[in-house]
Amino acid sequence: MNSVSAVFESDLLVQEGRAVPASLDAFLASMERRAFRMAELHLGHREDALDAVQDAMLRLVKHYRDKPAEEWTPLFWGILRRRIVDIQRRRKVRSIVVGWLGGGHDDDGDELPVWEPADTGPDPLEKLHGEQSFADMAAAVKQLPQRQREAFMLRVLEGLDVAETAQAMGCSEGSVKTHLSRAMQHLREELEEWR
Repeated sequence: MNSVSAVFESDLLVQEGRAVPASLDAFLASMERRAFRMAELHLGHREDALDAVQDAMLRLVKHYRDKPAEEWTPLFWGILRRRIVDIQRRRKVRSIVVGWLGGGHDDDGDELPVWEPADTGPDPLEKLHGEQSFADMAAAVKQLPQRQREAFMLRVLEGLDVAETAQAMGCSEGSVKTHLSRAMQHLREELEEWR
């Protein structure tokens, strides 16, 4: 595989005409992997990403299970986006509090966790190229401003249309197009060597 897009093709990109899921369980099962990848790219921490996705799924089931199936996708991505922002804010507050207190320990004396991506260890040699291109893509996506990153992830990786993306992001369709255009330009420049 010689391009970054090939890395995502098998497990992230969505086919054009998405079918309406038969049940909420089927919908959640189809979203789980992509949602986790998106949360992990935003948060850079496996356990936080798992928590965010699980919480988003629970909230969708609790509050929106009676909505029509066509509305589940933008509702779910909107919930997940807000959950990711909440976790990022909580981290910032925690780092400020730790700085004020002058230590890296909680009330029980336990060390607070380091907010770094988990080390997945060495992988087989045949996957190295794909992992390198994914790592470069993830790093480039992380450099994007938040709204551009959200527009890119929802439109390109999840395959939402402009209206669904606008609903999930809570902005206008024109803003989605602008954010996506700027994100794509930045990624083209950053990932030129993978073309």
